[in-house]
Amino acid sequence: MTAARQQRKAPGLAALAKIGLFLLLAGLPYPTPGHAATTESIVSDPNRGLAINGFDPVAYFTDTKAAIGREELEYRFGGTTWRFRNEGNRAAFIENPEVYAPAFGGYDPIAVARGVAVAGHPQIWAVAGKRLYLFYNTQAREEFLADPERASAAERQWPVVQQTLSP
Repeated sequence: MTAARQQRKAPGLAALAKIGLFLLLAGLPYPTPGHAATTESIVSDPNRGLAINGFDPVAYFTDTKAAIGREELEYRFGGTTWRFRNEGNRAAFIENPEVYAPAFGGYDPIAVARGVAVAGHPQIWAVAGKRLYLFYNTQAREEFLADPERASAAERQWPVVQQTLSP
């Protein structure tokens, strides 16, 4: 390839790299078995319609771990389907979904504080202030845990971010 041709191709590659970086920073895709929709008010798997990729939201509190729910123990809430490990967890969620559903619909609070909806990963999580938070990556979780005031910044920005999501 001639030097002149290499110079003509370089800007195209740079533009492609910028697009790839934008998609990565926007949270598309994130490293999970399936991708979560970032246009819904609650993060859900667009292929299966499951909130937080089928993980049991109550298990984060009761078992202090991320645990996959069972297909036969589902409940529809907030326009998506939630799964649970056992009937007790399902009943607890039905009684108080606002307690157990992840804050910001499962979107990363660090990104929400910046005004962006980035789907959190159900295996990168923390319970802080009696709320479940899901994070895009471990760096975001560490950033959040180092400064819990980030939750307040995300709370202030959440109404703006919600306007960018489908109901």
